[in-house]
Amino acid sequence: MGKYLKQIWNSPDLRNKILFTLGAIVVYRLVSHVTVPNVNPDAIKKIFDNNATLGFFNALLGGSMRNFSVVLMGLSPYINASIIMQLLTVIVPKFEALSKEGEQGQKMINQWTRWITFPLAFVQSYGMILLLNKLGGEATPVIPHINNPAVLLPIMISVTAGTIFLMWLGEIMTEKGIGNGISMIIFAGIVASIPQVIGQSISLANIDSQKIVSIIILLAITVVLTVFIIFFTEGHRNIPITYAGRSRTGSTEQSNIPIRVNQAGMIPIIFAVSLITFPSIIANLFRNSPVEWVKNTAEFVLTHFNPQNPTWYYIFIYALLNIAFTYFYVSVTFNTETVAENIQKRGGFIPGIRPGKQTAIFLKAVSDHLNLFGGSFLALVAIFPYLFEAITTEIGTGSVPLLMSGAGLIIVVGVVLEIIRKINAELVMHDYDKFY
Repeated sequence: MGKYLKQIWNSPDLRNKILFTLGAIVVYRLVSHVTVPNVNPDAIKKIFDNNATLGFFNALLGGSMRNFSVVLMGLSPYINASIIMQLLTVIVPKFEALSKEGEQGQKMINQWTRWITFPLAFVQSYGMILLLNKLGGEATPVIPHINNPAVLLPIMISVTAGTIFLMWLGEIMTEKGIGNGISMIIFAGIVASIPQVIGQSISLANIDSQKIVSIIILLAITVVLTVFIIFFTEGHRNIPITYAGRSRTGSTEQSNIPIRVNQAGMIPIIFAVSLITFPSIIANLFRNSPVEWVKNTAEFVLTHFNPQNPTWYYIFIYALLNIAFTYFYVSVTFNTETVAENIQKRGGFIPGIRPGKQTAIFLKAVSDHLNLFGGSFLALVAIFPYLFEAITTEIGTGSVPLLMSGAGLIIVVGVVLEIIRKINAELVMHDYDKFY
C-alpha cells in the first residue's frame, strides 16, 4: 500500500489532479453550508425531524437541504437534464444524429444539457422552496412572507445559481481532476453524512445497550453487501464477435462485446425513489383538507405509502418499480438494432447467429436476461434498509440508522472503483512516458 501511494505521489500529473479534486470537494462542502438569508433554521429542523421522506434526498445532497443552502437542489436539475437528453437522442432524429458524430456531437449534446439545466433549476427551485415552506406549517414557516415576489425571487435566483455553480465545478473537476466531477460531488455529499450517522448510532447505543447488537449486525451486513455490490458493478457477460479476414494472414479475428449486469447504473433507483415518495409528499400537503374525500385519500396514501412507516405494499411496489425502470431505461439507452448494424458493417458476426436482425434479437434476449438479475439486485439493495429495520424490530434489538442507504452504497462503490481505474491508468501512462 505504501509503495502504491508513493507511486501516486511521484507522478506529478496524477498528484496535481488528485489535489485539485480534493480542493474542489472542499469548496463544494463550504458552499453547502452557506444558508440562504431570511430562512428559519428551527422550522427546517422540525421538517426533517418529522419527515423521513426527505432524508434520502438530503443524504444525496450532502445535507444541503437540511441547511437550506444556496446549493439546496444539488445537481438534481443537471441529472434530470442529462436523462432528458439521453431520451431525446433516441426520440428526436436531430439529437440521434448528433450522438453519432463522435466528440464534436457529444460537445453539442453537453451544451444542450447545460441550457436545459437552467430553466429546470429555476422551476424546480420554486417547487422545492414552496414545498419545504408548506411542510413547515403556518405556525413556523421556513421563509416568512414567501408570497412576496421580492422575497421569493431572490431566493430562487440564489438557489438556481448554486446548481449552475455545482454544474460548472463538476465539469472543471472532470477536466482537471481525477474521475467524473459530477459523480465526485454526489459521492462527497453521501460520505459527508456518515460521521453524523455514526454519532447518532453511538448515542442510541449509550441510551439502549440492546441496540449494540443491531449496530454490529448492521456493520457486518454492510461489509458483505459492499462486496456483493462490487461484484455486481463489475459483472458483465462477454458476447463473442468474429471478424472475418481482418488480420494480415487473412484469418479471422476474435473480439467480444461486454454487456454489464447493471447496465442502468443508479438511474432506476432514482426514478423509483422519486415516484414512490412523491405521493406521500403531496399527501402531506392535503391531509388537513376541508374536502372529505381528499382528506381520506391523503390519509390512505400516508398509511400505505409512507417511507417513515413503510408497509409491505410500499416495499413490494418499490422493488417492482426498480425492476421496471431498469428494463425501461436500458431499452432506451441500449439500441440492439444499432449495435447489430455496426457489427455487420465491420464484417463481424456472433458465432451461430445470423448478422442483422437475428443478431439484434439475440442481443435483446441477452440484455433482458441480464436486466432481470440487475434489476432484482438493485431492488434488493434499495429495499434493504426497510428489511433490516423490520428484522431488527422483530427480534427486539431495535432499529439504528444506516451508515448510508443502499442506493448511496452503490454510488460510493461505483465512484471508488472508477477512481481506482483512473489512477491505475494514469500510473501506466506515467511509466510509459519514462521511455520517451
